[in-house]
Amino acid sequence: MTQSRLKLPPLNALKAFHAAARHSSIRSAADELLVTPQAVSQQIKLLEDTLQVTLFERRGRSIEPTEAAILLARYVEAGFEELAEGVRRVTNRKYKDRITLNVSPYFATRYLLPRLEMFREFVPQSDLRMTTMVDTPDFTRDDIDVAVQWGYGGWGDLDTTLLLKDHKLICCTQEVAARIKTPADLLNETLLHPVLQNSLWRDILQFFGLEAAEEASEIAFHDAATMRRATLSGMGVGLISRADAERDLRAGDLVAPLGTDTLLAMPPEQIPGFYLVLPRAHRRVSGVGNFCDWVTGQDWKEIPA
Repeated sequence: MTQSRLKLPPLNALKAFHAAARHSSIRSAADELLVTPQAVSQQIKLLEDTLQVTLFERRGRSIEPTEAAILLARYVEAGFEELAEGVRRVTNRKYKDRITLNVSPYFATRYLLPRLEMFREFVPQSDLRMTTMVDTPDFTRDDIDVAVQWGYGGWGDLDTTLLLKDHKLICCTQEVAARIKTPADLLNETLLHPVLQNSLWRDILQFFGLEAAEEASEIAFHDAATMRRATLSGMGVGLISRADAERDLRAGDLVAPLGTDTLLAMPPEQIPGFYLVLPRAHRRVSGVGNFCDWVTGQDWKEIPA
């Protein structure tokens, strides 16, 4: 059954349950809702009959939530918070202009943060809130308006726009590089890769005409910065974004044992990038639409000093 066809319980029953669950008391819930305790009990009984589950164990004048009630209370709380946020956004200009953004940590640090003042000049009245979760957010559950995610595109029904390709360089320390003369030598080394896309090394090895052994030594990292630090420490061979890799190569901290242009000829669909991702309907919110227009109008190949 789809969510749109799901018959929800009466709102008054959910309100009574919400208050009773928070207070662990029928009388306190009644005081909050300005009704009688009997009215609260009737609404909770209605909800239990509708859901066909027991929500509270009655112990004299006190009530104790069941496991079902504890689980349901989390979602009802989240639902009322969403309703309140929606009301605030359409009735209060301050909240109406709020944009909640989730950005890949690497893109946020390397590209977006140095340009945020430019966006504030583009939309002076905007109220931007930013998080840096690596995983693609659940836009409803996580209360996210728009995201910039690392990956290969293809986020289902979400609106997706490529902002910047993330070309990688195979890098390692001088000590590790001394053992790498040909691509086949990579199979004898510890390969460092991002945990969200562990197909990256597989695609690269296939590009070289190689196949990784099942027992190949690999370490996965949740973000690019940690993988780069591991590469700098000599933990293994890393895949470093070109902008960072070129800086490390110039400093002599890392080397590219197979050259700096080795992976440029890989198929385009195997080269990850940073994408603007959001539900299509979110673009109709003026602040979100303005942010999308600004982001897609930037040349992200130019890295701020």
